[in-house]
Amino acid sequence: MVGILSRKALSAFRSGCVVVAGIIAFSAASTGANAQPEKVIELFTSQGCSSCPPADRLAERLVEQEDDILTVLLPVDYWDYLGWKDTLASPAHSQRQRAYAARRGDRSVYTPQMVVNGDEHVVGSRERDVRAALARTEPFTADVDLKISDMVVQATVDGTLPHGRKMATIYFLSIKEEALVDVGRGENAGRKLRYVNVVQHLQPIGMWSGGQETFRMPKSKLMLKDDVRCAVLVQIEDRDGPGSIVGAAVMDWKGGL
Repeated sequence: MVGILSRKALSAFRSGCVVVAGIIAFSAASTGANAQPEKVIELFTSQGCSSCPPADRLAERLVEQEDDILTVLLPVDYWDYLGWKDTLASPAHSQRQRAYAARRGDRSVYTPQMVVNGDEHVVGSRERDVRAALARTEPFTADVDLKISDMVVQATVDGTLPHGRKMATIYFLSIKEEALVDVGRGENAGRKLRYVNVVQHLQPIGMWSGGQETFRMPKSKLMLKDDVRCAVLVQIEDRDGPGSIVGAAVMDWKGGL
């Protein structure tokens, strides 16, 4: 009897080990839980803009000190003609900033400009104005559960759209944690500038109409060289362009948050 019980116990132990090993393997493949910020700031900045470094430093403080705010930098290219080609800029960032202005109807495109939750814009170096704009934001209506395995990026969105809205775009952002730039010419010539949370690539990965829905993309298609973290935005969008951001998540590619 003792021998039979021992074999059963051994079998149960081995089964338990298989289950535990499976859990450990899954945990090793996934980066863990994501952070869900309550607000999003996009800073449109440029290495060729002498007014931008104070805004860049404010963005850096927000990244380091405000866990409930996702602050990202989107360097623009329209000041390149001043004598220095921005090494981080993308025409897509400039187009996104223009699309915001067109939707608002004010055609206000400048640097440094912070856009808060896709709606209100303020001068990015004026911290008091930035804080006031943050205080005026509406709560997000969508939760985003972001997970990453060895091969797949998965974003599960659950919630509701604001009243009268029918569709939101799910955007994926690949983000460079830090960049140091020695500016050789232009308005910031001779300066060494530091940038944090620089958007490397921003692309739509699906459309969401409310409720719970999961969006999956191959990790190899989303991750670029030197990317450290990624984010997902849920943003109202229609024929007029991008509007309110109603949900967000961010996490590092490796090692959790």
